[in-house]
Amino acid sequence: MSPEDIRGALEAILMVVSEPVSTRSLAQVLGISEAVIDSTLRGLAAEYRGETGPRRGFELREAGEGWRMYSSPRYAEIVGSFVTFGHTARLSGPALETLAVIAYRQPVTRAQVAEIRGVNVDGVVRTLMTRGLVEATGQEGTGAVLYGTTGYFLEKMGMTSLAELPPASPHLPELDELDDIEKDRQ
Repeated sequence: MSPEDIRGALEAILMVVSEPVSTRSLAQVLGISEAVIDSTLRGLAAEYRGETGPRRGFELREAGEGWRMYSSPRYAEIVGSFVTFGHTARLSGPALETLAVIAYRQPVTRAQVAEIRGVNVDGVVRTLMTRGLVEATGQEGTGAVLYGTTGYFLEKMGMTSLAELPPASPHLPELDELDDIEKDRQ
C-alpha cells in the first residue's frame, strides 16, 4: 500500500467510527505495522492542526484508547450551538457530582459515593451507567459492586487516561476514612 493509500484508508475509517479506534486494530485491518499506522496518524494529526498546512475545522486526536476525528476546539462554540440547538440532554448537578466522585475515587462502591455526597446515589449511578459513562468493574470482598469510569467517559472528557484529571479537592475524604465511617455505623 502506498503512503497515500494508507492515509486515505485511515481517513475513511476514522470518518465512520463512533468511538476511538486503536492503532492495533487499524494495523490489523490494513495489514500494516503499528509503527507505520502510528506515524501516519501523528502526521495526519499535525497536518489537521495546521502544522504543515492550513488549519482545518476538524482534528485527529488520541483519546480514550485510540484515535478519532473531532471538531476543532477553535470552533467549539459554533459547533456547540449547532449540536445543542433545541436540545437539553445535559447531566444534572447530582449526576456530575456523582460522576466526579467515581472518577477520582474509582474503584468505588455506591455506599462510598453516597457517604461522600450525603445522599442516596442509586438512581444517579443507573443514569450514568445508561449513558455509558460508568460501569461495574468488580466486587469488594463484601459483595458490593465497584464502579469506575469507561473509555467513553475519557473520550467525552477529551482525555487519554485518568492521570489527566485535574487535582482533586483536598477536602474529599480518603477511601480508608470512608471505610472507618461505615464500620462505625454498623
